[in-house]
Amino acid sequence: IVGLWVANTASIREIFFSATGAPTVLGWIAIFAPLAIVFALGFGVNRFSERTAKTLFWSYAALMGVSLSTVFLAYTGVSIARTFFAAASAFGGLSLWGYTTKKDLSAWGAFLIMGVVGLLVALVVNMFLQSSTMDLIVSGLGVLIFAGLTAYDTQNIKNTYIEHAAHGDSEWLGKSAIMGALRLYLDFINMFMFLLQLFGNRE
Repeated sequence: IVGLWVANTASIREIFFSATGAPTVLGWIAIFAPLAIVFALGFGVNRFSERTAKTLFWSYAALMGVSLSTVFLAYTGVSIARTFFAAASAFGGLSLWGYTTKKDLSAWGAFLIMGVVGLLVALVVNMFLQSSTMDLIVSGLGVLIFAGLTAYDTQNIKNTYIEHAAHGDSEWLGKSAIMGALRLYLDFINMFMFLLQLFGNRE
């Protein structure tokens, strides 16, 4: 919703992006602030109240909307909608499988995290190489890695919740739900973006 609003409202869009599409000072803040919020929640969630954690989560979602608003300017509406529903279907199926499977997915964790680190390195390297072939490879690997993380994270969230629910700590359970939502949100957004890079039609 925020992404559509920023993309379709010129007066708001100009606050974050110049006419050439380059981020303004506020645009750069909006782009990097979500990363700061992820680190803040990841390392400091136990020091925050549940209300503060929720506020940070919704702030993160809104700021991601600002960052992703350029997607609506770069790609056709049809390809965005098609990719969104494909990503949503894949995400839903993988998450359901992760929730219901009897197979222990815990061994996937280290492998998938290493994959994410490798993706980040490849993305940085390709900023200088500007290789379209490497773009395709990275996007394909990104889809597979975040597909795996969707199933892994769902099972991990479920097991952690069941393990601690017996203690009846409602504050912990509330914050645990927020952190679980954040992890799955990251999985979905990344899967969607990599799919869009692979199959999206540019304006």
